[in-house]
Amino acid sequence: MTADMQIALGPLLYYWTRERVFSFYDEIAQSPVDIVYLGEGVCARRHELRLPDWLEIAATLRAAGKQTVLSSQALIEAESDLNNLRRLVAEDGHLVEANDFGAVRLLSEAKRPFVAGPYLNVFNPPTLAKIASIGATRWVAPIEMSGAVLSDLQASRPAGMQTEVFAFGRLPLAFSARCFTARHFNLQKDACAFKCESYPDGLELRTRDGKPFLNLNGTQTQSILTYDLIREVDKMREMGVDVLRISPQAEHTAEVIAAFASRIAPPPDSHASAALPAGAHPAGWCNGFWHGKAGLARIEATREEAVQ
Repeated sequence: MTADMQIALGPLLYYWTRERVFSFYDEIAQSPVDIVYLGEGVCARRHELRLPDWLEIAATLRAAGKQTVLSSQALIEAESDLNNLRRLVAEDGHLVEANDFGAVRLLSEAKRPFVAGPYLNVFNPPTLAKIASIGATRWVAPIEMSGAVLSDLQASRPAGMQTEVFAFGRLPLAFSARCFTARHFNLQKDACAFKCESYPDGLELRTRDGKPFLNLNGTQTQSILTYDLIREVDKMREMGVDVLRISPQAEHTAEVIAAFASRIAPPPDSHASAALPAGAHPAGWCNGFWHGKAGLARIEATREEAVQ
């Protein structure tokens, strides 16, 4: 059982203005979050912030007592992306989250400890042992992993390896070389006019009959529903999960962090789930993957609901 469960704020997945990003992390510095992931992991064309800007934000957060982690890009497509990755790896003073195996290789060769991100598809004990042997000190379980599978993996977790679980936010389901936000506006990816900036929580995709289906975030496809595991905190604590990840969103992030902090603080507040603000789930919530169901399923006590 984990005695001191921590809260992490995952990397910002959306494209916001520079001013908005700095203001957001100024607010986060005052929140009860323990770990903050920083950096552009979705699209290299997003240029409002560069590595020196993220390092400046990291310095502010560290001064406020937070641990900071630099997140690498999930989809490396060009030599310029690889150069950005090399610069990230060269930042000796910062732990790096590796979101593809190219980053794992570079960090391992540099003998740098790292966080194994959720896109590495670590699903079995040999893979977990392998990444631990080459430098991973924490791993983030893949978003589609069920609680039952995670429990089995925890039983054989390498010594010294922390486990982090994506516990709140729209699920990052897939990446593509194609930019779907640009395509929505009949634009080419390399001439996208940075349309993502107009959608601070992504662009809602509906079916032909008008029902919410997915969320478009440039080259990333997300769930339209908000994944929410606040009801599963006690179970995760029993499993020995060390860190709960909250994914940033345009509104209510600080309030969500506060609700999770209340839920994990001793003594645990079993009513904290009711403290989430109404706008925390803009299109509804789900937790199906955790229960071994379809991702959009919603399990409440003994009742299962899903988007029809």
